[in-house]
Amino acid sequence: MQIGVVFPQAEIGDNLETIRDYAQAVESLGYKHILVYECVTSDRPYHEPFVLFGLLAALTKRIELTTGILVLPSRPTVLVAKQAAAVDILSGGRLRLGVSVGWNKAEFTAMNAEFSMRGEQIEEQIHLLRSLWTKPKTTYTGRWHQLVDIGINPMPIQRPIPVWMGGEADVVLARIARLADGWITDSSDPFNKIVQDRVMRLKELVTKADRSLDSVGIEAQAGIKIKSGAERDWVNCAMAWKQLGATHLSVKTTEAGFASIQEHLDVLYRLKNLLESEGVSS
Repeated sequence: MQIGVVFPQAEIGDNLETIRDYAQAVESLGYKHILVYECVTSDRPYHEPFVLFGLLAALTKRIELTTGILVLPSRPTVLVAKQAAAVDILSGGRLRLGVSVGWNKAEFTAMNAEFSMRGEQIEEQIHLLRSLWTKPKTTYTGRWHQLVDIGINPMPIQRPIPVWMGGEADVVLARIARLADGWITDSSDPFNKIVQDRVMRLKELVTKADRSLDSVGIEAQAGIKIKSGAERDWVNCAMAWKQLGATHLSVKTTEAGFASIQEHLDVLYRLKNLLESEGVSS
């Protein structure tokens, strides 16, 4: 199971040196990915993921960059394909694109996007993204897109870029089973029977879709929340996620009351040593 971190959007601020030091420290500690939340309109500070990833691509060498999650139906698909391809190139093929349908109707209105049909729209978008990432020219006729011999240049290193999806509803799990490379769950408690049943349900749907279970990853987006529990609880939580079949887990240090980014890094250092001693992380 690969262990990554949730980028501390609200706490890190906009100081370039702080962002640099955090990203490079997390990579040097051996964490596998940095997961970045997206929110276009908010009272709290959120860095725009693609712009932030352009910076992180230059500041790091190995760590994967993943959105957790990008509200895809609120954005123009061809532009997302271009932005994602640019990040993938600049990072040397380190982008994993996490997407979802979103929930904030007001933000859709502000983005001049359609809210009511976003479930159907995201399916069309994923098909189109993969075509744009793998073919020099795409011709596509759908409900929301009409393209004739359209291509992006340069194309990404990963062809296609992995697309993971978030969401907990059964209709979303069915969509993930059919279309996605992985599921990003917002559930943080692997001991909860509802969460366990949801994981089992996804596996059933993947099999029903005639796909191998290995082809659809599972990420616990906030699989360990530092603000709750003791160190032993964090390890037990990680072990439980691994037993459930999670392939990725992100550690969330936000909202823990830390006064500085160094405190985030200090606890990530202790946690990494604990997880490695238990054989949890890869």
